[in-house]
Amino acid sequence: MNQTTVWLVEDETSISEALAYVMQLEGFTVRTFERGLPALDAARQALPDLVVLDVGLPDISGFELCRQLLAAYPALPVLFLTARSEEVDKLIGLEIGADDYVAKPFSPREVCARVRTILRRLQKQQSGAQTVVRAGRFELNDDAAQIAFCDQPLPLTRYEYLLLKTLLLAPGRVYSRQQLMDRVWGDANDSFDRTVDTHIKTLRAKLRAVNPEASPINTHRGLGYSLAVN
Repeated sequence: MNQTTVWLVEDETSISEALAYVMQLEGFTVRTFERGLPALDAARQALPDLVVLDVGLPDISGFELCRQLLAAYPALPVLFLTARSEEVDKLIGLEIGADDYVAKPFSPREVCARVRTILRRLQKQQSGAQTVVRAGRFELNDDAAQIAFCDQPLPLTRYEYLLLKTLLLAPGRVYSRQQLMDRVWGDANDSFDRTVDTHIKTLRAKLRAVNPEASPINTHRGLGYSLAVN
């Protein structure tokens, strides 16, 4: 059976070695990078199953590296490591498409557990694929992981796609933030307190870029969000 391959992009040798050691003990195949640009180059040859990425790299911001990786490989799972614990940094990482966020100091086994959670969540999402769905001005093509609005494909991150898909499959239904977190992010933790609102904001901006008059995502104060498809 093929092992799960994880890339660890971390410039602090002590952290990288400790984390790689524990991950290998738990059955992962690990490739380490001390800088971000070599990882970006390596991704053009072959992709891992998941990237564990430090925010504070010496040659490129971890956020920028994540943006470039996900622009080229939208389905690539990313877990951020960082010494920054401020809420704004968590939201930046999650907004650009990362799957989770672990603040230093951390236990290597905690990181392994987060990695397994992300991979389980993605496997569950992939097994629940649906056919093409048309609803009003929207068209969902799940095989291509693509949603079009007013006949224009939307440039969505993985979690923007999954969030809009959830709303689209039940037009008019009001989902609470917790329901959306459970359906889209699965085993959500404290890092996700405000990420639903952040993703709704970016979705609205992308919908307005297609049709400035459109406002299909409705806010129900104290309740949550719904989607109007007509």
